[in-house]
Amino acid sequence: MKMKTAHLCPNEYEHAFWTEGKLVIGLDEAGRGPLAGPLSVAGVIFPIGYENPDIYDSKALSEKKREKLYDQILEDALWAEVIEVSPADIDRYDIYHADMRAMEQIAAESGVSCILTDAMPFQNGTEVISLVKGDQKSISIAAASILAKVTRDRIMVQYDQEYPQYGFAKHKGYPTKQHLEALRKYGITPIHRRSFRPVAVQQEQLDLFPDEK
Repeated sequence: MKMKTAHLCPNEYEHAFWTEGKLVIGLDEAGRGPLAGPLSVAGVIFPIGYENPDIYDSKALSEKKREKLYDQILEDALWAEVIEVSPADIDRYDIYHADMRAMEQIAAESGVSCILTDAMPFQNGTEVISLVKGDQKSISIAAASILAKVTRDRIMVQYDQEYPQYGFAKHKGYPTKQHLEALRKYGITPIHRRSFRPVAVQQEQLDLFPDEK
């Protein structure tokens, strides 16, 4: 019988700072790709030397595992924060810069000078390290990815009750076949990102043929 082994973040960047007695914040987001709903951005600071082999890239974990770890992370973290960026702000700044602004805000509010991000470089006068696939290399980033993912998924489940015909509880706003068909059939909701192409195309159709709304 093959045994499942837990994922393990190497945490070399945390350990480098921890050996100097410095706290580290990990930053990550969930929801850059969906056509609807907020962008969820999170930051987590763990005690120096903290380890948990179960904390890993949220995309590699089951929903049940993420939900369990969500509570564990909030219990063990020295500090954690999640920011929800509205569709309006995503349209205003574009998804990349909306993400960056939220990460910069969380980093500033944390008061920590050592910052690890998942492929999001920014400058704020501190030590910022941007890691490709950081949620697989850093426990702090991985924990942030879990908080962001669980928070956003819960929000989309709530939106499913408000807009049941779109199937948000199932696809969480991503451009699935079901979502695109619902968008064409029922139109744009207040939580859709109007700057994203499928939504923008739908808006163009409404502008051209308003009687079809």
